[in-house]
Amino acid sequence: MPTYHIDQIDQKILSFLVKNARMPFLEIARECGVSGAAIHQRVKRLEANGVITGSRLLVKPQALGLNVCAFISVSLSEANKYPEVIEAFKKISEIVECHFVTGKFNLLLKVYCFDHDHLMEVLVNTIQKIPYVQSTDTQISLDQAIERQVWVKDYQNTSFSSRKTRK
Repeated sequence: MPTYHIDQIDQKILSFLVKNARMPFLEIARECGVSGAAIHQRVKRLEANGVITGSRLLVKPQALGLNVCAFISVSLSEANKYPEVIEAFKKISEIVECHFVTGKFNLLLKVYCFDHDHLMEVLVNTIQKIPYVQSTDTQISLDQAIERQVWVKDYQNTSFSSRKTRK
């Protein structure tokens, strides 16, 4: 797939949609000084080139009673078993993010639970029983001070490619 170049109008479109994915295209068009059809075509092109990978509705975990957010660092006994461990993690609904990371641990999980007892249950009776999980280290979030999407507003001459590299 060829590299897709993002111009200033694309940057403006992305900055509006990152702040509010439901913003009407006509309103974005007015802000960008182009037609609604042009915005529609550009958004479709951004989607086709993998720059926009979808939109979603965000739900506050606390509204569902998920009052504990924790970050769990996971060390694997055999790093090459990563795909098998990930498949097991995908079956645990409390895990909302999983990152393969550098450093002392192999994986970093973001987990939401109802309370500390629920977190302990997930840790001791689920995550730590998965083959190749050697050890875990858990940090409980006391407050989420910043929550936002990727920052788009002032990027200049940004190019995205299928290899996820900058040129």
